[in-house]
Amino acid sequence: MTEEHTEAPAEQRDSQAMWDARYEEKPALWGDDPNLFVAHHATSLPPGTALDLGCGDGRHAVWLASQGWQVTAVDFSAVALARGAEVAAQAGVTVAWVEDDVTRWTPTPAAYDLVLLAYLQLPSEVFAPVLRAALAAVAPGGHLLLVGHHTDNLEHGVGGPPDRDLLQDEEQVLAALDGFTVHRAERAPRPVTGEDGQTRHALDLVVLAERRQG
Repeated sequence: MTEEHTEAPAEQRDSQAMWDARYEEKPALWGDDPNLFVAHHATSLPPGTALDLGCGDGRHAVWLASQGWQVTAVDFSAVALARGAEVAAQAGVTVAWVEDDVTRWTPTPAAYDLVLLAYLQLPSEVFAPVLRAALAAVAPGGHLLLVGHHTDNLEHGVGGPPDRDLLQDEEQVLAALDGFTVHRAERAPRPVTGEDGQTRHALDLVVLAERRQG
């Protein structure tokens, strides 16, 4: 399959350097286990081809590969991808790692049985075209699985970005799902254990949608 990309502007290169530094400081930045919503929904689907956009250090890509998926994982952090490749090798699975910026990289249309967007923190005007490209990449009968920080998390949850423009809600995503059957689109609490040992809840947006045939 053939994908396209364009040259990154300076501000995106600065962001890339920032994320490289974060992964250098803490290699397992998000832990090694998959997000509970990703694991719950992906295990209900038959394995096929999967695309993990903004994969970070590849925890979901490696886990999907271990479940029998043929995974392509895209991120602009070379440091994160190097760790993902190391973890994949240790797990004995194969992932196609692509070092690129998801805001510039265009996947092949209708090529994937599962497209995953997990905690992709982008301003709304940038997130919208990335979501459109992600939806276009879903094959007929395939699924989009989106898990992100809900806008309500800012005031009623824990963790996540402090900038509301980096969060998503149901209305924002549902407006783009023409041609898809929506199986789930809701705010969902996710337990988070703090350094004090206390469990609190983050509020996530979880969307599972299936591209209709024909």
